[in-house]
Amino acid sequence: MAEKEQIFSSKMKSDGIFLFRDFYKFCYDWLVEETELNVSEDKYVEKLQGDEKEIDVVWTGWRKITDYFKFVIKVKFQVRRLKEVEIMEDNVKIKKNSGYVEIKITGTLVRDYDGKFESNAFRKFLRGTYEKWIIPSRIEQFEEKLISDADEFLSQAKAYLDLEGKR
Repeated sequence: MAEKEQIFSSKMKSDGIFLFRDFYKFCYDWLVEETELNVSEDKYVEKLQGDEKEIDVVWTGWRKITDYFKFVIKVKFQVRRLKEVEIMEDNVKIKKNSGYVEIKITGTLVRDYDGKFESNAFRKFLRGTYEKWIIPSRIEQFEEKLISDADEFLSQAKAYLDLEGKR
């Protein structure tokens, strides 16, 4: 069985004006292009309450780094009080969305994801030795990369929402 270690967990919140479909596309494209993750949508739930929507989205992205290591990033979006509003931009009325967004992200480093070292006790011993004495700096390097990618995603999402809100 693969050994999974969650090494990053954070969230961001924003309340303001943005266009949800553009924000959704920006986040997806950023994850795929910048981190080279294979992203799948595990959940998309939309609830209408009057003229407002509640949206819950869960994505899982993964990428094999080596034959032994794999990154897994889980992103959860909670959008509340999302409604359509008209604003003036360059003396033209345009339709945008107003609402509250919360994004939670976790980053997990998966070791021995194919379970190659799980077949017997001797192989488990070899895996422990390998991780403790041969590749500890490599493990640290992969952990730092995963933390950096996940943190940068949150920063980019927040910057996008801040920029959209100031237009």
